[in-house]
Amino acid sequence: MRAFRFESLTLPPEADAMRRKVRAFLKEERDGGRYAAHRTSWSTFDPEFSKRAAKAGFIGMTWPERYGGGEYSNLQRFVVTEEMLAAGAPGGAHWIADRQSGPQILKHGSERARELILPRIAAGECYFGIGMSEPDSGSDLAAARTKADKVEGGWVINGTKIWTSNAHRVHYLIVLARTEPPSENRHAGLSQFIVDTGSEGIEIRPIMNLSGGHEFNEVFFKNCFVPDDMMIGKPGEGWTRVTGELAFERAGPDRFMSDIRLLVELVDKIGREPNERQAVEIGRLAAHFATLRRMSSSIAGLLERGESPVTEAALVKDVGTAFEREVPEAVRKLLPVEASLDDDDEYSQAMAHVLLHAPSFTIRGGTPEILRGMIARGLGLR
Repeated sequence: MRAFRFESLTLPPEADAMRRKVRAFLKEERDGGRYAAHRTSWSTFDPEFSKRAAKAGFIGMTWPERYGGGEYSNLQRFVVTEEMLAAGAPGGAHWIADRQSGPQILKHGSERARELILPRIAAGECYFGIGMSEPDSGSDLAAARTKADKVEGGWVINGTKIWTSNAHRVHYLIVLARTEPPSENRHAGLSQFIVDTGSEGIEIRPIMNLSGGHEFNEVFFKNCFVPDDMMIGKPGEGWTRVTGELAFERAGPDRFMSDIRLLVELVDKIGREPNERQAVEIGRLAAHFATLRRMSSSIAGLLERGESPVTEAALVKDVGTAFEREVPEAVRKLLPVEASLDDDDEYSQAMAHVLLHAPSFTIRGGTPEILRGMIARGLGLR
């Protein structure tokens, strides 16, 4: 049996300096009335905010300068991420590109893809979506049926992806497709492609959520051509590439801080004299949050050393999103409120926002069942 790697981590002085810098930027944003923290989250799509964040140096932070990056450490990027989340910053436009698509292209993409795409991401002008999930397959990525057939100069993709966040707004999707027929090894024969959403042969249809919002989409590929140099890695490496990408997606603070603004508003609403029940519950939530933060920062340290903490990332995502689902339920018991997005009260607005989105927290990025299977496998238990 193997053990988890969650080492104690002390952030270096340069990370503390970066924290002060991003806090000053976010204070100026809020003071200027550019966004309201209780009405936004990391999934809020605001291209103008992304451009301002890029100008301040907060996108593509760890990338080489020649691709528009700042050559900062993963630990400096970690503090920027958690400060953005704590402040309720509307970073959804650039979030996926900065968090996982850009690093994938930097490490495994062609030189043309790096030169064409990375500087635009770092400038806050290029956005990505995730083309993984498919109809009837849930979180089982190995069940992918979308096909990519080799042709002269590239590949032709046919198939369907679903629950693709912001596909109607982004410039590219990273698509997982089968480049070989299925075999006994379900993880073999898969490859990843960078697909321009403006390409011929792509149809994007909206999926409206229960609140009437349009974030999700179904994406159809019909003879969509992708050049050879828009493949990530080599043919057949898709499973390795996608699990590495999911380590970026699953381990960050966004997997336990999606509703942090609700917890902040709760504490402000209760004030400095909570009753016994409120004090115990807030203390418990704060302790869980502190533990998750330590686990996530430890993974940032592993990434800084060039390691790929896939199992640890799966654990943070599983425990973190369970915490996110728990927060609104605990809050409703401590301070009941008729939540409404139209209410003038910030606590009520925060509660309404979280209640609309909380059901998706444990699903996006992999369901608990899939994650726990990965964790068991990573520990040598199956």
